[in-house]
Formats: sequence, C-alpha cells, structure tokens
Amino acid sequence: MAEIAVKFLLDKLAPLFENDLQLLRGVREEVIYLRGELERTRAFLKVADALEDNDEELKVWVKQVRKIAHDTEDALDEFTLLQAHHHHGEGLYGSIHRFSCCIKNTKARYRIASELQAINLRIRKVCEAHKRRRHKVNNAADQNSGKTWGCHSGEALLLERTDIVGIDEPKRQLVEWLVKGGSGREVVSVAAMGGMGKTTLAKQVCNTAEVKKHFKISAWITVSQSFRLGELLKDLVRQLFGEMRRPVPDGVDSMNNYQLKKLIKELLQKRRYLIVLDDVWHLYEWDALKYALPNNNSGSRVMLTTRNSEVASTTSLESDGKVYNLEPLPLSESWELLCRKAFRGNSCPSHLEEICENVLRKCEGLPLAIVAISGVLATKDKRRMDEWDMVCRSLGAEIDGNDKLKDLKKVLSLSFNDLPYYLKSCFLYLSIFPEDELIDHMRLIRLWIAEGFIEAKEGKTLEDVAEDYLNELLNRSMLQAAVTRSDGRIKNFRVHDLLREIIISKSRDQNLATIVKERTQPWPDKIRRLSIHNTLQNVEKDRSVSQLRSLFMFGVVEKPSINALFPGGFRLLNVLDMQNVPLSKFPIEVVSLYFLKYLSMRNSKVKVIPSFIGKLQNLETLDLKYCYVNELPVEIIKLRKLRHLLVYRYKFVSYGHFHSKYGFRFPAKVGELKSLQNLCFIEVNQDNIIELGKLHQLRRLGIIKLRKEDGKALCSSIESLTKLSALSITSVEEDEIVDLHHLSSPPLLLQRLYLRGRLESLPHWIPSLHSLVILYLKWSKLSDDPIFFLQDLPNLVHLELCRVYEGDSICFRAGGFKKLKHLGLDEFRELRYVNVEMGAMPCVEKLSIQRCKLLEKVPSGIEHLSSLKVLEFFDMPEKFLRNAQSVEYWKVAHIPEVYSTYWREGGWDVYSLDSLSEGEGFSWPSSIIKSHELGSRWK
Repeated sequence: MAEIAVKFLLDKLAPLFENDLQLLRGVREEVIYLRGELERTRAFLKVADALEDNDEELKVWVKQVRKIAHDTEDALDEFTLLQAHHHHGEGLYGSIHRFSCCIKNTKARYRIASELQAINLRIRKVCEAHKRRRHKVNNAADQNSGKTWGCHSGEALLLERTDIVGIDEPKRQLVEWLVKGGSGREVVSVAAMGGMGKTTLAKQVCNTAEVKKHFKISAWITVSQSFRLGELLKDLVRQLFGEMRRPVPDGVDSMNNYQLKKLIKELLQKRRYLIVLDDVWHLYEWDALKYALPNNNSGSRVMLTTRNSEVASTTSLESDGKVYNLEPLPLSESWELLCRKAFRGNSCPSHLEEICENVLRKCEGLPLAIVAISGVLATKDKRRMDEWDMVCRSLGAEIDGNDKLKDLKKVLSLSFNDLPYYLKSCFLYLSIFPEDELIDHMRLIRLWIAEGFIEAKEGKTLEDVAEDYLNELLNRSMLQAAVTRSDGRIKNFRVHDLLREIIISKSRDQNLATIVKERTQPWPDKIRRLSIHNTLQNVEKDRSVSQLRSLFMFGVVEKPSINALFPGGFRLLNVLDMQNVPLSKFPIEVVSLYFLKYLSMRNSKVKVIPSFIGKLQNLETLDLKYCYVNELPVEIIKLRKLRHLLVYRYKFVSYGHFHSKYGFRFPAKVGELKSLQNLCFIEVNQDNIIELGKLHQLRRLGIIKLRKEDGKALCSSIESLTKLSALSITSVEEDEIVDLHHLSSPPLLLQRLYLRGRLESLPHWIPSLHSLVILYLKWSKLSDDPIFFLQDLPNLVHLELCRVYEGDSICFRAGGFKKLKHLGLDEFRELRYVNVEMGAMPCVEKLSIQRCKLLEKVPSGIEHLSSLKVLEFFDMPEKFLRNAQSVEYWKVAHIPEVYSTYWREGGWDVYSLDSLSEGEGFSWPSSIIKSHELGSRWK
C-alpha cells in the first residue's frame, strides 16, 4: 500500500520538473534528491507490502514510508496552490497586491523548502534502514513463496461427512459432469470466494464410489499461492506411481520441468485419469501444467478449484468443460451448521436466536465463517446474552484478535494479499461505504479516478481501465454483483460482510480512511479521507483536517455547514461526496477547493449553481442528478477537465410510469468542454446543438426538448461522436416529430438507444446498429410494424416499445430477435393480436404487456417461448382476463411466473398463476400481493 502512495507522489513530481522547475528555486535540490530516493524505494515496496503482515518491524518501516509520502504530497500541493493563486489585477491596486503576495509567497517558499529538507532527513534515515533490511526481506520473500497454504486445505480434506452440510446437490452435479460427457479431456471447475468450501466439496466428490470406479488413476495436487512448478510436478509423479503401485524411478528429483512433464504425459497417455488441481489462483499456473495432462480421448477429467472466475471460465472453455459456481449456504443449512457447532447439535436456546440470526447474516452463508465463529460462540456462557451479543457486535475486533478465528482471517486475507498492488488501494477504498450499502458502479469508477488510483494505459480511457479493475475484483470473488441490468451490465456491487471487516481493519491500520459512526471511535493524528455515517453529531469539533483529501457523508439527515464542522477548512480536498444529504444551497466553501476533482450533491434540494463554480478548474465530475438545477452558469465552460456532467431528474406519475424528464440549459459554448464523456441531459437549441459535435470524447449523451427543425443539425453532430455508446433523445412534446433521417453514419459503438418522440418512419440506420443491446422507443406512432425492421439486430437483448405502432396486430417471426431476453409492449392502442412463430425470440426470458386496451387474448404461440421465465400483464382490460381463462394450461406451464397487475382504489393488485395442475384451465386466483411500490419495475 505504501507503494501506491509513493507512485502517486512520483506522478505529482513529474509535472513540476516538466513545467515549473524554474519556479522552485529553494526547493529544487530537495525535490531532485527526494525523487531519486523515492524511485529507488518504490520497487522494494512492492515486496514489502506483501510481507508486512507477518513482520512487525517491516510494517513499521512501510508505515514510515507511507507517512513521508503523504507529508511530501501535502507540501507539494501547498506549493502548487502558491503558483495557482499568484495572478492579480491591474493598476496601482494590482501592483501593491502583487508586491504583498510576493513577500508572502517568498516566506511560504522558505517554509515549504524547510519542510522538504526535514522530509529528506527523514527519508535518508528510512532509506538507510531499507538498505539494512533489503537482504532480510528478499530472503523472507523467497521463504514465503516456498510456504504452502496447506493448513486450511489439509483440514478440509480431513473433515468427516457429518461435519458438512449443503453439498448434496453440488456433489451430485459434479459427479455427473465427471463421469458423463465427451471422450476428450474436460476441465470441470469449482469457483467461489475463499472459505466457501471448494476443497471440501471436491474431496467429497472424489471419494464417491461412482467416481473412484470410473477413473483408473487419480491424483490430488494443491497448487495454492506457493506455486512452484517443479515441486508440483514431482509430487504428481510420486502420486501417479503410487496409484499404479510401482516404485518411483531413480533420478526424478534431478529432472527438469520438461522431463517431468514428458514422464507424466507418458504415464497418463493410455489411461482414463482424474487430476484435481486444488486452489489455482492464476491462469499461468494452469498454462504451466496443462501440457503434462494429455487429451487422450479416454474420457479423462481435470477438476480445478479456484477463487478466480476467469481461471474457471477460461480453463473450462478451452476444453468444453463445465463451471460450477458454488453458492453460499441457504439460511436453513447455515442454521443447521451453526447449531451443530455452537450447541453440539442441539437446538438454539430461544433467548439467543436473534443474536445467532445476526451472526449468520454477517456470515452470509460462508461455511468456514459459520464454523469458525460458531466455535467462538461455543466457548461462551449460554446464560450470558451480553457475551454472545459482544461477539456479534465486535466481529471485526474478534477476527483481528481471537486465535479461534485465525484461520478464517488468513483465508480471507489471502485473497487480499494476492491482489496486484494497483488493486489493493481500490479494494481498501470500499471501506468508506456503510455496511449493507449497495455500491453504484459508475460512482465507484469516478471516485477511483478522482483519487488517482487508476493508472493510465495507452489506447484506453481511465474509465476503461477502472472497468478492468472492477472486473478483476469480481473475477477474484472480492466483489459481488448485487443488481444487474437487463443487458448484463452490473449496476451495484457489494462486499461480503466478513471481507468488509478485514478491509476496515486494514484501511484503519494504513490510514487510508477514517470512518465516523460512533463518538467513541478515536481519530488518527492526520486524516486523509473521512467518511461520516448517519449523523454529524459524532464529528470531533474544532478538529484540524488541513490534510483531508476526501470527505463523504452517508445517511446524514442534518443540513451540514462545512465551516461549522471544520472551521480550519481543507484546501487540499480532492473529493466531496454529499449524495443524499439535505442541502438546499450550493456550499460557498467549495470555492476555495482548487484541487477538487469530484463533487456530488446528488439527490439534494440544490436549485442554483453559482458562477464561482468556474474556479474549480480541476473538476472532473459534477453530479447534480435528482437535484432541482435547471440551468448552469456560463462560467461552467472554464472547467476544461470536466469528464462527467450529470444534471437531470425524473418525474413519475402515481403508478410509476415515466412521465417527464428535466435536464438543464447550457451556455452556447458547450463544445469548449473537450474532455466530456458523459453529458446528461441538456436542453438543445440552435445555439448549442452544433457545439455537441465538438465533444469527440463523449460516450453518453442525453438531450431533451428536441424540435423537428433541429434534426438535421443534430444528425450532423452525432456523426462526429464516433465513441458514443449511449444516446437518449426526447422531443419537446409528445407529438413533435424527431427527424433523424439525415444521419448517414451512425456511431458504430452505439449500445443503448432511447428515442422519445414521434417518428414519421423508423430511422433507416437503426437496423444497421450491430452493437445495439438496448432499444427503447416511445411515442413513435408508426403506421408500419417496426418488429419486421428490428428483428435482425444481432445483439439486441432488451426491447421496450411504448405507443410505437398503430396497427392491430404484430407478428414475431421465426429466426427473429435471436438474443432478445426482455421484451416490453406498452400502450399499443389499436393492438388486438400478437402472434409468436416457432423459432422466434429463442432466448426471451421476460415478456411484459402493458395497457393494451384492445388486446383480446394471450399472445398466440406463447408456448414456443421455451426460455420464458416471467409473463406479466399490466393494467389490461377485463375482456382480456376473461379470454385468458380459455388458454390451455400446457401452453403456459413452463413459465415460472405468470401474473396480471391492475389498479384498484388504494393500490395495485397482483394476480398470480401460482398453483395450477395439469388439465386445469388458465385462471387467475384471488389477489395474493398488494403493492404500492411498483415504480422501479415500470420505467
């Protein structure tokens, strides 16, 4: 982690040498020396960061380096502020002011030079210690790489069958995959986060009589983080000769890797074998081993366990194998395991049930965690509720200090320790979010970029690199997808509660972030990031936070006064996130935050953005989504580094349907903001619509209040936006024509298209959008059936059509919409018949038909939609429901969820087809669900 701080500091030093060296004067020599020492130290830190947990002396040294890096960054930023603020007015007053500031700046330079001299003295001492420790650390690194994480794996192999719950179904499936399937060598992978029981499951599978009988020869290799190819190959050779009851040949210990692989391949070439590779961390480990395992067309199998889903999917894809993603234990089996361990198989006393339920909630179905924490609870007096409650409430401290949880901490920490250095800060950063907080995908990406965690890569934007980081954390099971959009994009993430306890502990130890949710929690001497949860009452009054770089407020209900909270200010702030905080006015204190890169007042009551926003010339993200801002000042065009500008809100009618969208008026020269990637939602007019074509970095564009006469100019601008992936266009009125026929070269990368407004005909270029994944059309009022023109879009996954077609029938033809998963038809006012041919929409999972008042019956051919999981009818006429009763049961029997929703006074009734038996007609049982909150469903 100190390596990140040093790298970040070196990045800050670079522009000083490139641009401002002539201004440094007294600090020049100090900065030159500092950069040299930091560059020499950085490489060593990559090794030290991985070893500090097991070496207290090394941990202290790394902490010293981190502190020096932070103090140096503060001094350099203070110097940068001097340079940024030395411009003054003209005339006599300006001259006097310049002279006064010159004296002050000279004094400040001497002060900063003195600080850097003191820092260099500190770094000299630290570097001397580094030279003394280099040899020791290198030896420790070698020794550490030779250690095998065999403790936990070994215990998993020795578990009795009676100690295991919840593996019957996964075991059955894995046995079937191993003994059935093709004759080629196939890789069957088991993927899950650490502690989920992958090793235990694999061993139980291998011990079944069916597997033992099927494979003539088998071996078990624990790969783990210690990966040393030669040792693993020799271990495999010994096991194979043992299986064949033959002595190991002389000279095996002296063979090189090639000779060992050749020997193994010869042994296995004519045999049906099963090789288990337990705990594979990286693809290169599999790549190093796979050529020793022949594809002998004998039905051989390799079973592989891993924490990395990319390893699982890649290895199985190579061999036409399978991946079993091991899920957490369900509540019933979690409860059974807890009772078995904490109460020796007896039932839980009633007075401890709530506490045990809270424990299981934190364990989230992780077997190792349930076993470990149950072991701690088993030592507590069952009459002392306070002792049990203390374990639950202070689980973070228990994991850190309780020997019984040592293995649990080690298993969870292994995943963190294996992260490359560039991901460690990104992952620990998640500690700023409250427990159970769903972490918004794009919010996290923008925050990471503002914090400087994302390394630039040629050919990629910082956002692209951050996406790669997120995917890597997902693949490593460090993050979990919480909410996934219909097109497969992940909207929200979450962190497993126990991993969160680990990262909070590490984040506190490394002073990455300070979390304030109780008054009793001590604050460190210098705070870099401050995350306030729930209330401002626990903030220490009159506390100096001059080094603060990031300030977050989560769940705060008071109206904050930054000056009152922190009267000393924080001039070095990079991130100010006040999402969901009840602000009514834009905080004037922001004007002094020269370094501010990220500013969010999302979901506040702010209405006016003052002109001084133009002083924030380093601002990259301005998030005013769901505020009441409808105009931005002309000074906004001074923010040349702005990448994301989000200024809009929705208004919904009572039953949740989209009603209207409010954006903002923008000064004429929007084209000056060359760095913009995200612009939503701008009111277009003759002055700014041509300017849009100058924003060549745009990925997402939302425009509203489009008029017919603006169509040609808009098409011209869109043709210049070659990187556009999402486009939303809304006309000024429902019946206003959206004229998009002048667009001859649409953006090839366009994935999401939303058009709201009347179309004289479907734009000719839409069927050519081969990258299109989501298409939303509203108010089109077409006279020709659009289904025919859209059915060949090769990658379309989600199609929503509202008031699009004025005909009385539509037909989904065989072979059309090959990848479509979600289809919505809404307010087709003349529609009477829907027909689905066999072979149409083979992948569709959800079909929603809403407010089609003349529709007479359930779509003909509904039985052909074999993948359909949800069939819903919203606010449909009574005639439709009566006719629905004549549908034969067999036509809808394959659909898990079939229901109809309509309005009654006081709320929505949802009628569900939930318990019909074969031979019965299609009928709607009595109401089983009352819902007043369907807004999220009907957008």
